[in-house]
Parts: sequence; structure tokens; C-alpha cells
Amino acid sequence: MSPALEAVLARAGLQVTPDEFLSLVADAAKRLAPPHPDPGGYFSPDQRDALVEVGLDLGPHRPSDDQGRARTVVAHAVLRDSALTVADAARQLGVDTSRIRHRLGMGRLVGWKDRGSWRLPAWQFAGDGVLPGLEAVLAAVPADQPALVVAGFMTTEQEDLSVDGEPTSPREWLLAGGDPRRVTALAAQLGTPA
Repeated sequence: MSPALEAVLARAGLQVTPDEFLSLVADAAKRLAPPHPDPGGYFSPDQRDALVEVGLDLGPHRPSDDQGRARTVVAHAVLRDSALTVADAARQLGVDTSRIRHRLGMGRLVGWKDRGSWRLPAWQFAGDGVLPGLEAVLAAVPADQPALVVAGFMTTEQEDLSVDGEPTSPREWLLAGGDPRRVTALAAQLGTPA
């Protein structure tokens, strides 16, 4: 399995050994594991009824849940492994590390703390700069949206964005010179029920 996994990681551009990647996956699985196989058991009958009424699924764990959970764990591990450190981002942008921390604090870059250090998802960088329109897009993203959701949005084809007649991701749209307002309108809806 190791040579096959090495080949997959190399094709994906991930600079990590198979053992390190599997460790990341195991770590993400532990952190993303459901705390209780029957979440409804934590609530009183009245609380359960109220939560179910607003659309929450409080049913017990089902084997069919595992595929989606596995995809999330892998996506989280890839996001974490491909993220830049503050020093990496500073080198890429040709600025001091304090400028990167300042941009993080002002919401002009997105990142999260991992074991005490900032990690910045790679999707927001382009060459020796940041993604065109990034600041406007990040300002539109609701504050409660986690990095994995924002990364998924920015790198997933959206029907409302097309280049040469083909749906494209917000990242590709912005790199192609598309109007950031189209992306900000979509980004503002993240977390809103359809």
C-alpha cells in the first residue's frame, strides 16, 4: 500500500510521507468522530422535539454515515497538510511574518491555529500574491464558517460561475479575471439552508 499511497500523494502535490498522511487522517478522525453514537440521548424529549422540528437529525449513527465522514476526514487532512505556515506565506508573498499575522487579524487572509501555530490554506494564494478579490470574498463569508467549508466552497465548481461555458470554482473564476462580486454574493450564503 505504501508505494500506491506515495504515488497518490505525489500526484496530489502533497509533501508528506504515507505514514505522516495516515497519521493526519487518524488525528482528524479522532477529532471529527461523533462524541456519542446516539446524539438524541443527550437531550430531554422536549428538547429533542424542538431540535427535530427545526430540521436536525438526532438519529443514531448509521453505517451509511461513514462514507461522508471518511470524505470529511480526508478533506480535513489534505487541507491541513497543504496549508502554509506564517513563515511559508511570508516567503511566498515577499513580506515579513508580522504582515501575515496582521492580515490574519484583519480578516484579509484566512487561517486557523493548529498546535499553537497559524496554518493558512493554500487555495488563497496565487503565485507570489494572494488570489485576486480575496479580501472582498473573505469579508462576505459569514464568521461562523470553518476553514474546511470555505476551502470546499472556493475549490468546488459552482453552477453560477462559468468560464468558457463550463462551471468553475470560485478560485478558478477569480484567477480567470472574473468579477469578485459574483463570488462574494455566493460566499455570503455559506451556511444558509437551501
